[in-house]
Formats: sequence, structure tokens, C-alpha cells
Amino acid sequence: MVDKKTGVKPKRKVTSRQSSVSSKNKKDDAKKAEQETNDSRLETTDAKTSVAKAGKRSAKAAKEAEDLEAKQARKAKVVAGEAEAKPKPKQKPPRSKLERAGKKFRDVAKLVEKGRVYELAEAVELAIKTSPVKFDASVEMHFNLNVDPKLADQNVRDVVNLPAGSGKTVRVAVFADETDIKKAKAAGADMAGSDDLLAKLDKSEIAFDILLTTPAMMPQLGKYAKLLGPKGLMPNPKSGTITTDITAGVKAAKAGKVEYRVDQAGIVHLAIGKVSFGKDKLVANAEAVIKSLKAAKPASVKGAYISSVYLTTSMGPSIRLALS
Repeated sequence: MVDKKTGVKPKRKVTSRQSSVSSKNKKDDAKKAEQETNDSRLETTDAKTSVAKAGKRSAKAAKEAEDLEAKQARKAKVVAGEAEAKPKPKQKPPRSKLERAGKKFRDVAKLVEKGRVYELAEAVELAIKTSPVKFDASVEMHFNLNVDPKLADQNVRDVVNLPAGSGKTVRVAVFADETDIKKAKAAGADMAGSDDLLAKLDKSEIAFDILLTTPAMMPQLGKYAKLLGPKGLMPNPKSGTITTDITAGVKAAKAGKVEYRVDQAGIVHLAIGKVSFGKDKLVANAEAVIKSLKAAKPASVKGAYISSVYLTTSMGPSIRLALS
């Protein structure tokens, strides 16, 4: 409205609400202006980038592009089956066990006829000739038995006295009372005692190959089972190392008493003497082993008991024996 006295239209009063609205509008305008400026800068940068991309590429970039194209082309050929297969190099056939052996072994192995089965006396004589080593080699017999060692009644185990001895120096220890200690020393035992022997076992000192004892003294060795058992030295009635006749036990151990036992594969490995024994002594020992093994045949085994027998020397070729 116009003022009647002055004739001038008075100014409108600005409220607080109106002032806040106007300030908000000013901020929005400022933001729009700033956004437009940023957009213009981005357009300029994109333009420069497009110009740079459209320019000449470097030599390195060109090489990388060529390598990428070549790689893709090779992949396409492989997928399409057009790639040429590279010829595989010819592999040499694997050498046999005889070819991989030493010269001395190959020379003596020629004396053994391949596929032939030998009689015991002939095989022993041939084994002595085919020993390729300079030392006095052991003569071994290997029996492949038709048994299942997992069954308790087919776990073949026995002791045999070799008539000509084993050819090994056996150290015999006797754990007994005072009376048997004197007998053991008289029979040729290398070590005999009671408390002194236990004192050495407490220190894990083992200076013997065979340990003999009596049934009455056996309970005192029970706590040493973990020490003696894994080494095969724990006295056992099946092996004849627990006996009431200490004198006979020591003499048998010194003379050539050996123990054999079937392994997990059903094979018995046993040394029957030395090459220096000669043919006659080795044949006698072999016959004693065969006789003992046949006597130990389990009653539950039906059919053929011995599948095969081989005779060999230390580091020498094996000779197959006739089962008869």
C-alpha cells in the first residue's frame, strides 16, 4: 500500500524465514556454478586425452600389441587343432638289474644259466665260484613259504644247530645264579652274572649277541623287554634261550645254533655259513636247515609248503634250487 502522507510505497519487512530461504538459494546457485566449472574442466581433460590416444604410439607399446596378437593367434590354432605337435624325444628303454650291476657281478652272473634249476650240491659249488667280493662272504638260503604270517599257527619259527657252525663269532651272555654262573663260564660263556649284568642293562650297555637265562631268573628281566625285545635279544623258550641246562645252551650257541623266523612276506632268510667252509660243510648245513624247516610245517597249511628256494652269497647272484 502507498503511504498517504509521503505517497511512497513502504518497503516490505523481511522475516527470518524469508532470509533463510534466500541464503539457501544463494548456496544452490554457488554449487551449480562450481559444478559447471568442474564439468568444463573434465571436458577439457577428456579432449586432451583423446588427442593423446589418437597420437603416434611408442615402439614399446607397438611391440606389446604385436606380441598379444601373436599369442591370441597361437591359442586359436591350439583350440582349432591346427597347432603342429612337437615330436617327443626318444626315451631310452630302462636298463635291467643286471645291466645296472657292477662289472664283477656281471662277469660271475654269466656262470648262472637263466631259467635253470640246480640241485643242492651243484648250487653250493656254483655259489662259491660266483662270489664277487674279496672278503669271506656269507652263504645264504631264502625260502618262499606258502604260509600266512598273520595267522598265529602259521608264524613259522624255530632253531637249528648247524653241523659245521655258522662261521660267526657269537658273544654269549648268561643271566643266572651263582651255581649256573660257574657252569656257564666253564662251558665258554663270554659273560655271566646276575646283579652286575642287570647294572649294565640299566645303563643300556649290550655287549653280547645271545642272552641265556633260566626260568627262575626270567621274571627279573621283564622290565628290560623294551631294551632287549627290539634287538631280538629277549630270552624266549622257542629260541632255546630259556633253559635249565645252561652248559648245553652255551655250547649249542657257540657251536652254531641259529634262529630263523618267517617275515611279513612269508620268506625265511638264513645264513648257513661262509664261502671258506667249502662244499661239503655248506651242504651239510643246508640239509640241516631244510630238515628243520620241513619239520616246522604248520598243520593248517595244505598243498605245497615251500614255493621256491634260492641260494646266494653276499653281493653275489642268486641260484634257484630244485624243491626235491
